[in-house]
Amino acid sequence: MEQDFYRVKRLPPYVFAEVNAMKARARAAGEDIIDFGMGNPDQPTPQHIVDKLCEAVKDPHTHRYSNSRGITGLRKAVAAYYGRRFDVQIDPETETIVTLGSKEGLANLASAITSPGDVILVPSPSYPIHPFGFIIAGAAVRNIPAKPDGTFLEALERAVAYSVPKPTALVLNFPNNPTAELVDLDFYSEVVDFCRHHNVWILSDLAYAEVYFDKNPPPSILQVPGARDIAVEFTSMSKTYNMPGWRIGFASGNKTLIGALTRIKSYLDYGAFTPVQVAATAALNGPQDCVDEMRILYKERRDVLISGLAAAGWDIPSPPATMFAWSPIPPVFKHLGSMEFSKKLLSEAKVAVAPGIGFGEHGDGHVRIGFVENLHRTRQAIRNIKSFLANYDSGDPAKRAASL
Repeated sequence: MEQDFYRVKRLPPYVFAEVNAMKARARAAGEDIIDFGMGNPDQPTPQHIVDKLCEAVKDPHTHRYSNSRGITGLRKAVAAYYGRRFDVQIDPETETIVTLGSKEGLANLASAITSPGDVILVPSPSYPIHPFGFIIAGAAVRNIPAKPDGTFLEALERAVAYSVPKPTALVLNFPNNPTAELVDLDFYSEVVDFCRHHNVWILSDLAYAEVYFDKNPPPSILQVPGARDIAVEFTSMSKTYNMPGWRIGFASGNKTLIGALTRIKSYLDYGAFTPVQVAATAALNGPQDCVDEMRILYKERRDVLISGLAAAGWDIPSPPATMFAWSPIPPVFKHLGSMEFSKKLLSEAKVAVAPGIGFGEHGDGHVRIGFVENLHRTRQAIRNIKSFLANYDSGDPAKRAASL
């Protein structure tokens, strides 16, 4: 029996699936594909975290159901992290909750606070769960520019003035995935003042809080006075501690929003496996040398990639944060759009990237390149791309057009 399910109908085919299928076919045919497409850390989880997991899992008491809002020790560790890192005091009982990664937390909070037809403001381009978590929940998403400048606040003003019904919530994500842009506390202060005045909730995704390369670390929106009246912030263990498969993240901030997420999660899950939560506690409370090493690793890969591609003829802005380069499509390929360019790069240069269209229509002029291959593989990718670009660097327009 065929059935058009309402929520499934609202989800377009996953854009990255086409490139992933091409990548799988190429590898099945024996081709060596250098994969920059997914933000999937390639380094192992630090040993002291793994050791704590192994220690905890030997205790049979940890094999039972856990707590859907997270074990007490981990919530206290999150509160301590906010105190050390941001000088923000979080109540571990009422202002933070453990999630199965920030993606699950965002999606479940969207379900908890959204009524069908609600208007949600989401910057474009953006990480897919930011709009689609709300779309799944039945909301209407209104895109605003992702650039954190004067146009952002102007777009907020227009959205509140002309949206019917008035927007319910705003999603923020800085350091941004995919653009890698940063903001300062002045930006957050203006947004908080605006949203408090207009009674708009703020959901801030701070998953890349610790992946930065400048001297000044990215701020938390919760550092702004009054932010906790309207804002909740999502953080994650995935990138900071090379724990993407462990699926541990957090939401912290406004008590009402945390309460809503706590209520809905109590119906949906029993929390992450307790030994994973114990190990996450050890990560937050333990030595942080591994975090410094993570930054050094990604910075080195970033510098090699950006300088190497510049020498190859592809100029890409050097990102100040995240593990991605938001890369403008080279002019000769601009007309192809990000999907076709990504497929051409895969088939001819044997390099996989994420097409920008997967992050929204305003991302179609770019591709996202992840720093997820070692330096040897990165240099090989640069050589492949250099040869690929040279094949199209022809002074004869007819020849160039024919090759495209």
